Amino acid sequence: MERWYLRNVKVDLDHISNKGKISKLLVRILANRGIKDLRSIDSFINPTLDKLHNPRLMKDMEEGVKLVKDSIQKGEKIRIVGDYDQDGNSAILTLLKGIRRCKGRVDYVIPHRIRDGYGLNERIVREAKEDGVNLLITCDNGISALEPVKLAKNLGMKVIITDHHDVGFVEDEDGRKNYLLPEADAIINPKRQDCKYPFKNLSGAGVAFKFVQALYEEFNIDMDESYELLEFVAMGTVCDVVELIDENRIIVTEGLKRINNTQNIGLKALIRATGLEGKDINTYSLGFILGPCVNASGRLDSAEMAVELFLTEDENLASLYAEELYKLNEERKRMTEKGFEKAVDQIEQKGYDKEKVIVIYEPSIHESIAGIIAGRIKDRYYRPTILLTQSKDENKIKGSGRSIEEYNMFDEISKAKDLLTSFGGHPMAAGLSLNKSNLEDFRNRLNGQTTLTEKDLIPKIYIDIHLPLDYVSFNLVKELKLLEPFGKGNPKPLFGAKGIPVKRAFILGKNGNVLKLLLLTKSGRIIDGLYFGDIEEFENRLSKKYGMAELDRMYKGIDSAIKLDIVYTPSVNEYMGNKNLQVIIHNYR
Repeated sequence: MERWYLRNVKVDLDHISNKGKISKLLVRILANRGIKDLRSIDSFINPTLDKLHNPRLMKDMEEGVKLVKDSIQKGEKIRIVGDYDQDGNSAILTLLKGIRRCKGRVDYVIPHRIRDGYGLNERIVREAKEDGVNLLITCDNGISALEPVKLAKNLGMKVIITDHHDVGFVEDEDGRKNYLLPEADAIINPKRQDCKYPFKNLSGAGVAFKFVQALYEEFNIDMDESYELLEFVAMGTVCDVVELIDENRIIVTEGLKRINNTQNIGLKALIRATGLEGKDINTYSLGFILGPCVNASGRLDSAEMAVELFLTEDENLASLYAEELYKLNEERKRMTEKGFEKAVDQIEQKGYDKEKVIVIYEPSIHESIAGIIAGRIKDRYYRPTILLTQSKDENKIKGSGRSIEEYNMFDEISKAKDLLTSFGGHPMAAGLSLNKSNLEDFRNRLNGQTTLTEKDLIPKIYIDIHLPLDYVSFNLVKELKLLEPFGKGNPKPLFGAKGIPVKRAFILGKNGNVLKLLLLTKSGRIIDGLYFGDIEEFENRLSKKYGMAELDRMYKGIDSAIKLDIVYTPSVNEYMGNKNLQVIIHNYR
């Protein structure tokens, strides 16, 4: 079971409501997200392009822009080295289109997930030298590529790193962190400790976008042209699950406007192939429908296909690419389900679910979906999870980790770096490889050094406001739309209500997977509550508390003793031209 907490951030509701001209309810919700001053509130409620930060505030931005300008003017060959996920795809497109607009001779490469692994490597560096490349630019990778960058410099190439991942470090005897930066000509990453950029949580595509903005300024190109790239940057921002606050909120808000009116042939083809044509594209569409199709190419085939989809001007080719990406994603879903079941079987047979950090090795799982499955395991057991699978080298294993809020995975794995052959990531996720012989030591080290408590391992539900159901109205739903788009750092507001009588219940949906409850408010109104969770568990818990007879009365609509506390989101159901208020029930007790 989860623990429920009512957020109670201290803030002067009356003052901010009057000055900011928004309701006290919105002030409370924003304060719960750490947005408490008038400037931040204005930026959040009105996320307009004029509120973007100056890209030249980023460390090494001036040096990087000058290097690219010099290479363009000399006619030198520039190569972008990206990543195989949606954020890497978006960052490549952003840099590629931006540099081409400045008349640069530029191409791109993407490491192969299986043959190369993540990021810049020796093969890519040597091939670039053979191809006559003068300048390498990384995007969404590079901050941990110490040896490949050194090789590139020794071979006479210039290197610019644009990245957003955490900077690696080693600890000295006193526990002080010594951060490790590659020997590149420019390292543009807001997470550098010496970078004063005001917003640290850009995606890889976001950093690439800021670079292009500075480059356009250098070439006297109208800044409005840079905003045309935001449809790609928004996709990378949502799919990389960075916080949708500050600049990211502006990027996604403006990007969604452009996506919903896109002229990009490839994006239109993908929208059509996924059944989204004619529908409003929102953060859910990007994160759970379009983004996974783009990611599928890098997981199961060649990541270049997804980049070429958005570059092509051929409608027939775009349709072929889009259909192939859709098929690949369907195959990825099947593989994920099978792999998840195998992983859960192993966890429960070996008792790993009793450990505070789950580390498992399942060689049958395709390494490209290890991160997805690790995330699902983390959600199921609410424990940091690292899923490892077989490398192409039979003596090595590699995989991905996903974490919970209470566990900084990057820092914790860094303490066991001596057992690894490669490693990178951030507090909530990581990628790593190690010798198979080190597996048990690695599992024991992580569990032995962790400070996680049993309380940390109980899922937490944070409720924004206690709001009786009588306060649910069409105006409330409309007001909450001011907070969109929702995502990490700005989740949908959650409201709590206690002691709600249930007048009747129905099981709906062709698969019987939706529970509809008729809820009685204190004033005697009836409001629909929809629950999309485990209905069998719901029935078991209610029958245990109230008895089967009361459960039966509830389903028949006969007065019963059943009452619920609920965590909910208000919404509007539209059907056949009629609009009705309803609440989506996320949790109950």
